Amino acid sequence: MTAATAGRLEGLDIFRGLAVAGMILVNTPGSGAHVWWPLDHAAWHGFTPTDLVFPAFLFAVGAALGLSFPRRIDGSSWWRILRRAASLVLIAWVIQLLARPDIEHFRFMGVLQRIALCYVLVSAWAIATARRDAEGRAQIQPLFLLMAAIDALILYWLLLMFIPVPGQGAGLLTPEGNLAGWVDRSVFGTAHIWRFGTDAAGNIVYDPEGLLSTLPALANVLFGMLAAWLWKFEPGKAVLRILGMGALLAMAGWVFSLWMPLNKRIWTPSFALFTTGLSAVLLATCMLASASETAKRLLTPLHIFGMNAILGYVLSLLIAIACLKPILPGGGNINQWGFAQINAVIPDPYLASFLYALVILLIVLAVLIPLHRRGIHLRL
Repeated sequence: MTAATAGRLEGLDIFRGLAVAGMILVNTPGSGAHVWWPLDHAAWHGFTPTDLVFPAFLFAVGAALGLSFPRRIDGSSWWRILRRAASLVLIAWVIQLLARPDIEHFRFMGVLQRIALCYVLVSAWAIATARRDAEGRAQIQPLFLLMAAIDALILYWLLLMFIPVPGQGAGLLTPEGNLAGWVDRSVFGTAHIWRFGTDAAGNIVYDPEGLLSTLPALANVLFGMLAAWLWKFEPGKAVLRILGMGALLAMAGWVFSLWMPLNKRIWTPSFALFTTGLSAVLLATCMLASASETAKRLLTPLHIFGMNAILGYVLSLLIAIACLKPILPGGGNINQWGFAQINAVIPDPYLASFLYALVILLIVLAVLIPLHRRGIHLRL
């Protein structure tokens, strides 16, 4: 591995670590009633910094996948792809049962499930459209990746705008009237989708990591692969090219949002473009940071998170589940107790809630550090 390649990989690890750290902070507030607005999702239409976290991770998945090419493709390659995806889904389902052992309201989709689905579909497309070199290794075709990303966004837009929802009509982007939510209700039933995805009347009507809304999320992964291709195609200009690509995509998403609002809950095409652009800008920034020894030392925690991204995320969920169990006298839990202790010192409940999440983040980091030093990294 060349020094330049190592530097670019470090930049990706820092970027991925930033996304995972964001996911942990968002998922583990001290009080759900006191979430600082940058760490909370937009209620419906709109955008907050938190809305960038998951799309950025999907972009990182695409970049890592792109860096795995050129590669030989055989039966074992397909087995590894399916095994990784199945492992992610299994982990997600086990965590859910630990948190809520309720089969009657078991949620089939989720963050890890969407990552797995995007990984399988994008991998299959990249392999199917790859060109074989003289040594029989698959080389990704950037034009086919770009076409797939654009087609996925156009198809999703057409479906949302022109396929009528029974009892609602076509082109509605309300919680109860959008097509993505209707597909999830029809396929899984309201008992098996996100229990907080409600309309104004309190009815469960959509899932933010649903089935149909995974279609535009493929674009985030595909553009991540294109960023990786730019690294390899012309390393000397990669940062500027990725930065420029990011700026153009973010601008395109913002302009498109004038007609179709940014909406993370149903992953509108404008949202996919906007978050892909911002992700590319952040990746380019992390690549620049990785070129500085001082910056790399300062960003070491993010590098550690990035090297063990899935393990860090899973650990944070397990800690959150344990902290919510009513094990304290009087039926209290560690989450309530910890938030109360911080809030007693920090009167602002929103700041106290954020600091509690920061404590969880540091606990996860403390677990990952010795593993990182021993070279132990979870590779599904």
